[in-house]
Amino acid sequence: MKKISLLCIAVLLAQAISAQENDITIRDRTITTAVPFLLIASDARAGGLGDQGVATRPDAYSQQWNPSKYAFIKQKQGVGVSYVPYLRQLVDDINIGQINYYNRITERSAFAGSFRYFNYGEIRARQGPNDIPLTLKPNQFSVDLSYALKLSDQISMAVTGRYLRSDLKLQTSNADASAANSFGVDISTYYKGERGNYGDFDGRWRAGANISNVGPKISYDDAGQESFIPTNLRLGGAFDFILDDANTITTSAEFSKLLVPTPSDSNNDGNITREDDWSNKGAFEGIFSSFGDAPGGLSEEIKEVTWSLAAEYWYEDSFAFRLGYFNESKDKGFRKYLTLGAGFRYNIIQIDLSYLFSTAAAVQSPLEGSLRFSLSFNLGDSY
Repeated sequence: MKKISLLCIAVLLAQAISAQENDITIRDRTITTAVPFLLIASDARAGGLGDQGVATRPDAYSQQWNPSKYAFIKQKQGVGVSYVPYLRQLVDDINIGQINYYNRITERSAFAGSFRYFNYGEIRARQGPNDIPLTLKPNQFSVDLSYALKLSDQISMAVTGRYLRSDLKLQTSNADASAANSFGVDISTYYKGERGNYGDFDGRWRAGANISNVGPKISYDDAGQESFIPTNLRLGGAFDFILDDANTITTSAEFSKLLVPTPSDSNNDGNITREDDWSNKGAFEGIFSSFGDAPGGLSEEIKEVTWSLAAEYWYEDSFAFRLGYFNESKDKGFRKYLTLGAGFRYNIIQIDLSYLFSTAAAVQSPLEGSLRFSLSFNLGDSY
């Protein structure tokens, strides 16, 4: 079983560090990037809502989804800690950890920071059966800071800067195993409508948008082979059904698209490789071309858009129940799953849990069988 687990880890690492190889053939036009851990929902609340958060109510974990929401958060400051087991049906030492901090400086502005760490576990490698094994601990992490500002009573914007480090290359006696580094910038906006009456209940509209991880390509070696980081566009909307002072239901929808080139066989040699033009585009050229470069035209571009639907019920802002569904085209990764979640808030403490069920028989999510857990502390006076 241990050998099988190590083999699975090796396959995972091979996919994640594909930028190191000089002759890689891509079998289909599924978009892949370096440092994909940046797109994994690392907090349990978003995990229970079908991995969405660009237009939902602000919380301590808004940094990953839409930092503009911090300008509308109620508490003066807060801390969030989350833990996500990964590939639990195969191994027990791969996980993602994250810590967030936010502070509303004034009534109209806030800053926040977070640290996210993806641990690939421990691997023992040897070149020969009698060699002493070399213990390897591949990992990736990011550190980011954001500043959010209210432009009006209903609209805010934020800018985020992020440092990325990916230490995945396996060390051997005759190979350079230096870590890869890059940086990214996020630009986001958030809209919180006024509370209005809709007959038997009150309601409020919310909307959000975030372009994340805009930055240079990342390189794992000195040969000049580079990979795109996961520049991503999120658009979403939500509506709060405020049934009474104790009961609120929020429904939300979110759409997401990677702003990196679609792999294509530009030299018509029968294979899609890194020698084709799509791989040689610059970071910004790749962003702008990503809206119309799919070989299959508009129909394929639409398939590159993932979507999710979710509902969240709060009782007296103390208990929450969540339901979500995430969908991706079968030609572009085939991730389809249902999520369930719950939350409990007492005084300054909030605990959130979520669980995922894959609904596509052909593809099972790496988060299948994992219970995501988040703990947050909301401190200071409320605005």
